[in-house]
Amino acid sequence: QVQLIESGGGLVQAGGSLTLSCAASGSTFSSTGMGWFRQAPETEREFVAAISRSGASAYYAESVKGRFSISRDNAKNTVYLQMDSLKPEDTAVYYCAARRYGSPYSLRTSYDAWGQGTQVTVSS
Repeated sequence: QVQLIESGGGLVQAGGSLTLSCAASGSTFSSTGMGWFRQAPETEREFVAAISRSGASAYYAESVKGRFSISRDNAKNTVYLQMDSLKPEDTAVYYCAARRYGSPYSLRTSYDAWGQGTQVTVSS
């Protein structure tokens, strides 16, 4: 099973930017759809963004559309989440995950492998 390690989280002021990275192990990365989710304290883990195997298609939650951008580099086995115009409500632990082929991209249950998460805190 693929192993995922996120990095790039931190503390940023509202309006600022951060780029999260997720490094994947294994030889199947280029054939796996990937996603980002986030979880704030005492809330459910929610969908943020997803990207197809080739990177040609990307999908976003309404709350981040226009501010966040997901991308991938299959040569580096890495998926990224560029986050701009950050708001305090974006504060959460962010997780990357590997999606089962053919599963709906926005559902938590579509993803088999998860990273350990990286904390993003946006101050007002």
